[in-house]
Amino acid sequence: MSIRMEAILKRDRWVVLSGLALVILLSWIYLLVGAGMGMSGLEMTRMSSGESMGMGEALMQPAVWSVGYALLMFFMWWIMMIAMMLPSATPMILLAAALNRNASPDQPPYGASGYFAAGYLLAWALFSCVAVVVQWGLTANGLLSSLMQSTSAVLTGGILIAAGLWQFTSIKHACLRHCRSPAKFLTHHRRKGNVGSLVMGLEHGVYCVGCCWFLMAMLLVGGVMNLYWIMGLAVYVLIEKVFPKGERIGQIVGVGLIVWGLSWLAIVF
Repeated sequence: MSIRMEAILKRDRWVVLSGLALVILLSWIYLLVGAGMGMSGLEMTRMSSGESMGMGEALMQPAVWSVGYALLMFFMWWIMMIAMMLPSATPMILLAAALNRNASPDQPPYGASGYFAAGYLLAWALFSCVAVVVQWGLTANGLLSSLMQSTSAVLTGGILIAAGLWQFTSIKHACLRHCRSPAKFLTHHRRKGNVGSLVMGLEHGVYCVGCCWFLMAMLLVGGVMNLYWIMGLAVYVLIEKVFPKGERIGQIVGVGLIVWGLSWLAIVF
């Protein structure tokens, strides 16, 4: 590879990385200021973590579901997924940009990379739609508090056990392999043009949703706007996808989740 091409790829990498970093930063800022919930993310974190329980339940009024509120919840979930999942997708997007530049040296790869990222985030937008419906159903049945946190030991235990068991399923392993092998994915799913990049990003996003959707359900245990849980899950997803022993770490975590869930059910039964 010529010195000029190496310089171009390095510049491309920094341009794409800067764009992704800006989106991630803005997403975290949105969560920190409260995602439109009327109080900051730090305040809701303290409340859902039990640091201000009395005040928390008094300040957070029960939600009145409407079209407007459902849209608010959708954007809360979607931007939360962007903040949590886009960092772990960054290696894939950077590699896609490099491949686009090699395939078309005279054309900047930013457009195609943007479409790839948009397709990836579209998959999480679809997940967010489902999450809102589930949240509405649980709230309507009194299983979620005004802090969007499970009020049922059975629900809490069931989510934790299900998330733990999911770590051992063949679907989980198949999806994780795609997420951990960006070069293989881009080689086997290669499509030309911006629309092709959008479809590739959507496909990759679907694999990531399949890999992590039960982990995201755990936000209902700790509180959907609990920043401790959000950051913890984001770091865990990054470790599972990027670290050499990520898959093995995921299985160890799965065992821990099952044991934790059983301890919750033991309270009831």
